[in-house]
Amino acid sequence: MPKRILSGVVENNSQDKTVVVRVERRFIDPLLKKTVRRSKKYHAHDEENKHNIGDEVRIQESKPYSKLKKWIVI
Repeated sequence: MPKRILSGVVENNSQDKTVVVRVERRFIDPLLKKTVRRSKKYHAHDEENKHNIGDEVRIQESKPYSKLKKWIVI
């Protein structure tokens, strides 16, 4: 099964080798027929600590690195 790849913006990078990425998705509400934005935060492994707040990154599913980190920055 292929690993999912998502793109988002780095929200936080204060932890060592970890970034928090906000991934936003858009869809049309079935009842109101309006475009709705929903976002979700993912903890991702960043080995070199090279990504800063506001950077656009892509993350990929991977093995669990910790309780919350199950994604890696590519």
